[in-house]
Amino acid sequence: MIEAHVPAAPGSPPSWDGPARLPVRPGLGRFLVLAGVFVCAACGLVYELELVALASYLIGDSVTQASVVLSVMVFAMGIGSLAAKRLRCRAAAGFGAVEAALALVGGCSAMALYAVFAWTGDWGGPWANGPRVLLVTFSLAIGLLIGAEVPLLMELIQRIRRQDAGGAVADLFAADYVGALVGGLAFPFLLLPWLGQLTGALLTGTVNALVGGALVLGLFRRDLTRRGRWLLAVANVTVIAVLAAAAVLVGDFERAARHAVYGDDVRVALRTGVQEVVLTGGTDGRPLNLFLDGRLRVGGRDERRYHEALVHPAMNGPHARVLVLGGGDGLAAREVLRRPGVRRVDVVELDADVVRLARRDPALAALNEHAFDDPRVHVTTTDPFRLLRGARAAYDVVVSDLPDPGITASTKLYSQEFYGLARRVLTDGGRLVVHGGPVSSRPRDFWTVEATIRAAGLRTAPYVVTGGDTGLTAGPDRAAAGSVRAPGDWGFVLATAAGPAPRLWVDEATGPRLRTLTQARLEADARAAARMRVAGSRASTLVHPRY
Repeated sequence: MIEAHVPAAPGSPPSWDGPARLPVRPGLGRFLVLAGVFVCAACGLVYELELVALASYLIGDSVTQASVVLSVMVFAMGIGSLAAKRLRCRAAAGFGAVEAALALVGGCSAMALYAVFAWTGDWGGPWANGPRVLLVTFSLAIGLLIGAEVPLLMELIQRIRRQDAGGAVADLFAADYVGALVGGLAFPFLLLPWLGQLTGALLTGTVNALVGGALVLGLFRRDLTRRGRWLLAVANVTVIAVLAAAAVLVGDFERAARHAVYGDDVRVALRTGVQEVVLTGGTDGRPLNLFLDGRLRVGGRDERRYHEALVHPAMNGPHARVLVLGGGDGLAAREVLRRPGVRRVDVVELDADVVRLARRDPALAALNEHAFDDPRVHVTTTDPFRLLRGARAAYDVVVSDLPDPGITASTKLYSQEFYGLARRVLTDGGRLVVHGGPVSSRPRDFWTVEATIRAAGLRTAPYVVTGGDTGLTAGPDRAAAGSVRAPGDWGFVLATAAGPAPRLWVDEATGPRLRTLTQARLEADARAAARMRVAGSRASTLVHPRY
């Protein structure tokens, strides 16, 4: 039944009591409101996921960042719902203002976070807590605005057609949850791979502003005064213009921010399906640096210190078949191939684009001495955990050249279950060597790695390589080449499943000539590790990670 409406006298203020005066039939109006709920819910979830993804990339430890963002946002949504009760008498105007503010804050959040990160270095000193403060601020603001939507939308739906509260809540939440599903799927499968974090957030904000403004100005315009309509229209046009301008300039912004982070020597910058890959230097005598998701994985000044210490102690003994886990840059494979008697090297790297870059980039290919062109090297692009679960081949040496467990995505690759699988593919007397991250700056993590390897039934010999101009920042700390945040050491664990603990030894007489590693240095590294030991470390498992 369509209710009759008495038109208001010209110039009189709108009435917020009774049914809304819609330009369409109530049934269609109600459908349009629920469609608006659907779109706004999708946008709201994209903002949440965007904050989680960017914070995990910039700060590290994705579990912590997701917990902070989601808990703060849910708390703020409750506060926003309570605060919006005061706006129910002007639900249309309030909802329009909330959506304009949400579109601006949510759409610009990713760019603002990245800008602060890029132009304040590694957030040391007075900015030590800067990323978390900014993250909490955006989570709080977005949560407040999302929470304010619910009571205002409920009022708008009830003004179209009164129904029992339970039915109205069911309809509203159904549209809200389905919209959240679409937004949650669109972010990882559409927005992130096709548009990137910054452009994806800006586009989401634009859609949010368009839908929110169109819903109020098109459907509930008679609930607003003429001045209110103009103010809301100007606000939405301004928000859309700001977001559109930012989208046009996002390419220049990213390049400027990248140079602020990595310096002016960026040669290659690409976003793969797995991570961001950046190459700097490598020409005109400048050292080559490889960054994966902002973390320095190859420092050209001293990468041989790292790779020689990682590979050669494990190569003493049979080494005809070698498995390299990670190592998509080809540098671990380079060191393996320097030893005579190697017949096959299997490299397992998750990111095919890193391997492709290691083959084709002249500077990186020269650094790895074209290891991937050697017919003995076979590359598999898959998750190392998955490969080990199905592996049946027996290897004399397994080299684990993986990001350290401070990165949540790597935690399973430092679990007792993972090392149990690695032990299964070792021959009798085979050796496993693991990069366990910096020891002096994160000793608990390193000794947890060592305890976890022992819990898998392996006997261990830890050692620590110290010194150098730069470090391999493979943990959650962001550090560019030469940064004071780069650690001063790398920790390794050599292990075997048979006999006593393996002996740390390099063959200086008949082995390849090494640039940085000597027997005396290796023995000193083992003593350094013993001095840093953290007692009482417990094994990390898939269901109880301890990093």
